[in-house]
Amino acid sequence: MSSAFGEALPLAARGIVIEVDGQRLLDSVSLELRAGPRSVIIGPNGAGKSLLLRVFHGLAQPTEGEVHSGGRRLEPSSLRKQGMVFQHPVLLRRTVAANLRFALHARGSRGKELRRRCDRWLEEAGLEHLATRPARVLSGGERQRLAIARTLSLEPEILLLDEPTASLDPASIPAIERMIDEAHAAGTKIVLVTQDLGQARRLADEVIFLHRGRIEARGPAPGFFSRPGCARAEAFLAGDVVD
Repeated sequence: MSSAFGEALPLAARGIVIEVDGQRLLDSVSLELRAGPRSVIIGPNGAGKSLLLRVFHGLAQPTEGEVHSGGRRLEPSSLRKQGMVFQHPVLLRRTVAANLRFALHARGSRGKELRRRCDRWLEEAGLEHLATRPARVLSGGERQRLAIARTLSLEPEILLLDEPTASLDPASIPAIERMIDEAHAAGTKIVLVTQDLGQARRLADEVIFLHRGRIEARGPAPGFFSRPGCARAEAFLAGDVVD
């Protein structure tokens, strides 16, 4: 993947407000994400976690504030350096391999290079034996691995993941986490929203706690999980209901 982190990073939300029918779903959120640490966003349902990810990816427009990428206001050229994987991925009505080929072709890959990259990502996802199977008949875990592989095949500098294992059986989760770990090791910036605190503990280098549309705590993962420095975050980690 590209190592030109300065082109897309830091990724920064500056005073982001999203207001709908008088309710602030995101309330003056300012957050800067830099190259390196895996950033994991946690918080109760309705906190605005997925919405914040969509703002970063240009899929939700703020009522106030701006998103900047690499020091410039977010624009289509910046979005090409991001990839986003949703909880329920959208796959084409084609084979597994054809889903990868379509994405690669759209980004300019042709001929031998396209075949090489397609084969590589089928292998990375552990799907080479399913290359000719229709993508829409895959299991949930296989579909998610294909979605992640399809996104990573485009060599994003930033990978945004919105609860990628929330709907999967436990046996499928390690393969997804391995792909995330390997992407991080290869230099991709990981930004992960998860409700699974076990997953957050396994993957996070830094943790951001969101509550009612506001960032209430942030810190390096080891210290955060032992002492988050915020009563609501502490209650959330303990499994209590957080109002």
